[in-house]
Amino acid sequence: MAYSSILLKLSGEALGADEGHALEREAIETIARQIRAVTEQGVRVAVVVGGGNILRGADVADTISVPATADQMGMLATMINGLALMDGLERHGMDARLMSAIWAEQICEPFIRRRAMRHQEKGRVVILAGGTGNPHFTTDTTAALRANELGCDVVLKATKVDGIYDKDPAKHSDAKRYEHLTYRQVIEQDLRVMDLTAITMCMDHDLPIQVFDVFTEGNLERVVRGETLGTTVTKA
Repeated sequence: MAYSSILLKLSGEALGADEGHALEREAIETIARQIRAVTEQGVRVAVVVGGGNILRGADVADTISVPATADQMGMLATMINGLALMDGLERHGMDARLMSAIWAEQICEPFIRRRAMRHQEKGRVVILAGGTGNPHFTTDTTAALRANELGCDVVLKATKVDGIYDKDPAKHSDAKRYEHLTYRQVIEQDLRVMDLTAITMCMDHDLPIQVFDVFTEGNLERVVRGETLGTTVTKA
């Protein structure tokens, strides 16, 4: 395996139906099968989940007058997704722990770095919800932060497209997919693969990012083995 420890970033939409809403069992099953395949190879897996399939803070900006409150509602949505993913992993015979930056001890553990690392040492998949625990930070930033805290080798951003394009491939038939980019190119070209804070944090710690299609069966294992899939973002 090219990587021994990975941070898998899943958007909320990745857990949803074709429209990216609610929760869809087959989407969860597809992801769970692939996570199992890499854990069976001894790879340590941490997963950061988004909440966009249920609620984003921006979605309720016209309803909720305080932006911080809207963001907190989005953080709660990530906890719902974390519970759904944990259930899917357990159906596939894996031991998983849901940890959250927001304390809700009846349903999950608080995120404590050393405890999370101990779970990983025991072969458990660690699912990280609640964002950073602070408003105004995205789950992309959470992924970069937790990957650095847990000593992960790479951030794997799982999407429904096969990499980073110069424009939306769903709208433009001539969209060009990049195989490799530098952090600087992502920032300068405003490619929006992750938010600026997340990209900068990865750049500062020389943490590679790989963007790939997680819904092609076996792709997660191929990426972890070091195969060239999707788009890789590195320092040079």
